[in-house]
Amino acid sequence: MRIRLASGNPHKLRELAAALPTWRVELLGATSKVEESGETYYANAQAKARFARAICRDDAWVLGEDSGLEVEGLGGRPGIRSARYAEPGEDPIAKLLDELDGVAGQGRRARYICELVCLSPKQDEFRGVGVLEGTIAERPRGSEGFGFDPVFVPEGETRTVAELGDAWKRANSHRARAAGALRKALGRTVEEV
Repeated sequence: MRIRLASGNPHKLRELAAALPTWRVELLGATSKVEESGETYYANAQAKARFARAICRDDAWVLGEDSGLEVEGLGGRPGIRSARYAEPGEDPIAKLLDELDGVAGQGRRARYICELVCLSPKQDEFRGVGVLEGTIAERPRGSEGFGFDPVFVPEGETRTVAELGDAWKRANSHRARAAGALRKALGRTVEEV
């Protein structure tokens, strides 16, 4: 099945294409017109999916995605504003570590969250949510992944996502987990198309 992802982010495309191997996931792009003004990941993902639904062919399946990092010691920030956490030209990881300077233990607990909203050609809506629990490292480590991966240590691991690598991330990330939940929500619907 072909599905259009309402994003211009090639990293997200690679992760979702790997997590949805029986689908042909393609970037829609043109999502800069979609303002992420929702108060939840779901609202933002739904807005992207609805935008895609409005501009794609009538027989197209579309997918909206929103994700973020929530850090306990920052009261859940950066959260749904993760992509806009740092000012232009500012390093988001450096900003995060600076804000967490002197914070230890539970304050460094964090989680990645991803919400996927899929709309069928008939406007039926399907959702998938994925969460990856972990902690924020004291310094960046590793060279793979993107975003906050160099400082995010998944629960049960000692290495950051950037050290664990892209293959690990494709199988275990919050996005991979959301895709798995979406596949379950869709059930046989896709097979019947």
